[in-house]
Amino acid sequence: MKFLIINSGSSSIKYQVIEMETETVLAVGLVERIGEEVGRLKSTFFPGTKAEAESVIEQPIPDHSSGMRLVIAGLTDKDKGVIGDTSEILAIGHRVVHGGEDFHSSTMITKEVMDAIQRNIPLAPLHNSANLDGIRVAMEIFPKVPQVAVFDTAFHQTMPPHAFMYALPYSLYEKDRVRRYGFHGTSHRFVAGECAFLLNKPLAECNLITIHLGNGCSMTAIENGRSVDTSLGMTPLEGLVMGTRSGDLDPAVHLFLQQNKGWDLETIDALLNKESGLKGLCGLNDMRDIHKAIESGDARAALALDVQTYRNRKYIGAYMAVLGRIDGIVFTAGIGENDAIVRAKSLKGLEAFGVRLDSAKNSQRCLGARCISSQDSTVQVFVIPTNEELAIAREVAGVVRG
Repeated sequence: MKFLIINSGSSSIKYQVIEMETETVLAVGLVERIGEEVGRLKSTFFPGTKAEAESVIEQPIPDHSSGMRLVIAGLTDKDKGVIGDTSEILAIGHRVVHGGEDFHSSTMITKEVMDAIQRNIPLAPLHNSANLDGIRVAMEIFPKVPQVAVFDTAFHQTMPPHAFMYALPYSLYEKDRVRRYGFHGTSHRFVAGECAFLLNKPLAECNLITIHLGNGCSMTAIENGRSVDTSLGMTPLEGLVMGTRSGDLDPAVHLFLQQNKGWDLETIDALLNKESGLKGLCGLNDMRDIHKAIESGDARAALALDVQTYRNRKYIGAYMAVLGRIDGIVFTAGIGENDAIVRAKSLKGLEAFGVRLDSAKNSQRCLGARCISSQDSTVQVFVIPTNEELAIAREVAGVVRG
């Protein structure tokens, strides 16, 4: 039961091989700089009976097909590899960013599914096109292996219309599908399931707020196991303050910048996506660097931290109002899992709503899932590491088994 999980980007392929009977990772790797003068494949193999092995290859990788064939050559290498040949891969899972309104769940890939992914390219032009490249290459190399598309947006397709609609002319929704979709759905679904296990309750009975804090950030309100609201919108720009993305913004800022700075829409879009957020506020987008800058007295770094955690707190409060009853709050992803200061500041002042941290538990360094709230907290707070590749693999298993 070996599954290959693929996340194909415009110039990269991220992959894992997972043994599903034990949910053990056998190999993990990244092909990057596809199409550049010199490409790079870094792989780490965990063959079980042999010592862990690492491989780095630097050579021209002209396209995704060449990159995937390099991956397969490494996986089947007689010294380092973890599979004898490609026949040992029983299913392949593909991360697809945008399923629009076409997909409410993961699905077996067919020509019709690929056509629908193609139709949704306008909603995610960089991501969906690259995801399709990965699918086409995998189907070429593994023509008889079941392949499953797992959509970032699918988990949020349970949002009610009053949550996903923008207050724009309705025709823009009818004709152009302008609405909120949400992203990071695979991560939110995964940590919600893990939280339900820790709470010893069925997920269908849990009301949760899941908080994915990395370079990209999002928050989801989960009612009885279903997403009913999420912070990311039609694109991954709305919502929380992120590493380089602004998050929520007065839409008229675009017009102001155009009229007063002479900037075109492409320049403004690049500014909001790549030069804003934490980076825009203090010049740094890695939270570890921001903490170091704060320690040395950098006032703008302190401001950036305050702006981000204040926005987090506002959304937590809003989602508490949406859900009414809260069983748990979950922090996940790079910052959410590792940054005790961000967690504490994001929950500051919520004691009146039953949210109380245990400062010692919150500060403790630990790799696994854990509860960090105090015994008298009526809302349990958890840190749960996300594992999107394993989540995708589980989705693939469910689809393949029917």
